[in-house]
Order: sequence, then structure tokens, then C-alpha cells
Amino acid sequence: MLPIVYLDPKIHPLLHQPNGCCTETLRTYTIALHATLASRGSEVSIREQLVTQVVLAILSDDLAPGQRLPSTRELARRFHLHPNTVSAGYRQLERDQWVEFRHGSGVYVRDEKPKAVLASSLVLDQMIANLFRSARDLGVPLAEIRLRLRRWLELQPPDHFLVIEPTQELREIMVLEMRKALTFRVEGCGLEECRSSGVLDGAIPAVLPNKLKLVRPLLPEGSELLTLGVRSVPTSLAGWLPAPSDALGGVASQWPEFLKLARVVLIAAGFQPINLVLRDARKPRWQRGLEQTAAVICDVATAAALPKSCRVISFPVLSEFSLAELQRYQEFIRSPLAP
Repeated sequence: MLPIVYLDPKIHPLLHQPNGCCTETLRTYTIALHATLASRGSEVSIREQLVTQVVLAILSDDLAPGQRLPSTRELARRFHLHPNTVSAGYRQLERDQWVEFRHGSGVYVRDEKPKAVLASSLVLDQMIANLFRSARDLGVPLAEIRLRLRRWLELQPPDHFLVIEPTQELREIMVLEMRKALTFRVEGCGLEECRSSGVLDGAIPAVLPNKLKLVRPLLPEGSELLTLGVRSVPTSLAGWLPAPSDALGGVASQWPEFLKLARVVLIAAGFQPINLVLRDARKPRWQRGLEQTAAVICDVATAAALPKSCRVISFPVLSEFSLAELQRYQEFIRSPLAP
């Protein structure tokens, strides 16, 4: 998102022109100022910033149809830009049908806005620009806007779950299971990533019981931390056992502990070790031989990569009760507070 420059009447005397005088000059000045005062160290190029600010001004009617934009030389000289930068920005605006070049006259806003669907980031920028413009019209100081925005953001409920798990393979499985069960966004991170700035913003941290003591010290004091329940493998397999003693069974997973646990349980249930085909999904050609098995026991992440001819028995890591609790938590957050 591009920085929005707020024009304070105390700073810019052009805003004090009575009865709408010098409106075109003000608008031209505003557009150029927005494009130039954006951070030059930003990942977004000056050309892209200029283009975006002009588009926002057109969308919000700060630049009216048929209005002339500053010339390439004028804009470059006034704000110390390279003329090629301004020229490239204007050419992009023309290609996107926001402006038109009139021979011998200059660059003008087109009479009709293009009908292309706007990117979500541009729509959000437009909303923010409208907020700042409305505040400017009311004479609200920039410091007050910043204070209110900061308070508002602090009051906002979380918008996603964050699975904190040091083992990447297990973390990916848990994230996938939660995404299938929830409509909230679900992300994952390791222990070290928790310390990174912004990772916990808007997040509801969640962790397995055996990692609780590792994760709790990494979170700010008083932070909520959800504990996720684990599904019982023996109970989950009960409906498929006992298995025929001569059955050839497959076990596949990207998580090594899943392979070890499944092997122990299957042998205890009557499978012969020689009749088990174990495949580590992190290795090349791991699917080989699985099509010859009676069924393949796997995690939900590995299931999607198995050959279609395999009979897949997918066992989630997280318990049904835990997923149901997350769904209730999700609905609670989304429900408006009672008056």
C-alpha cells in the first residue's frame, strides 16, 4: 500500500483559497506532492507511486474528466524527478485508459473511467485516500487521525489463527487441517519466527499440548494461547481393524513421527512388519509401490499427492473436538458485540 500524504491547511496556504479559487492548481500540486513525498526507499518505484496517486485522484474525482495534468518537464523539474520516470508513468496511465495525450496540448484525464476491475490493494488505497480527504475537509489535524487509527486498530478483533510449531512438516499438516475446517485465515510459523515484528499482529496463537511450555515464554505477557487437542490414532484405526494377516498395507507421510507411530500401531494390531510399505513423502519417488497395497494410511497433506488408484485412509492429527472448539471460537469473534 502506498503512503498517503495528508495536506494540513496550516502548512499549505493553497488550501486557504476562498470560494474554490485556484482549485486546478491545488489539485495539480496535490497529485505531484503525493507522488514525490512517498518514500524513495520504498519497494514501490516512484513511477508506480505516481501512477497510483493519479488513479486514486481520478477515482475520487479530485481530478475531473478533461482536466489537464502537469507536463512531464514541469513535474520533473518541480519535484526533482527524472523526466523519463514521469513520462513512463503517463504512458502507463494512457495504456490503462486513465488519461489521453492530445497532440500539442498535453495529458488530460479521459472523459470516462476504464471499466477494468480494480486490484484489492488499489481499492483499499482509495478508501484510505477518501478518509484522509474527508478529514482534511473537516480540518482534522494529522496527529488526531493517527491517534484515532492507532486506537481503532488496537480495538480490532483478531483475523486469523496462527499455528506455532517448530517441526515444519507437522506445522503444514496442522495448518491444512484447520484450513479445511475453518473459514478464518490460518497461518503457521516456527519458534524463532514468533519473535519477528508483526507476526503476532491480529493472530490467535495455537499450539499442541507438548509445545505449550516452549511457546508461552515467546508471547507477550497476557496473550491468549489456544491448546490444540490431538486425535487418538488407535481409536481412529479401530474401524479398520483387525486387518488380515496377509494384507499389504502402506503408510505415507511427510512427517517422520507419523510414519513411526503408524507402524507401531499397525504391528500391534496384527500387521506383519514385512507387509508394511513405509514411504517418506519428503523423498523423491516416494509413491513407488503404494499402488500395490490394499490401502495407504497417510496424513491429510500427503493424501492429495497419492496416485488416484490408491485406496486412501487419511487420518487427521487434530481431534474433532478441537476443531469444533476452533469453529465456535471463530463464530464468537465474528459475532457483533451485544449492545
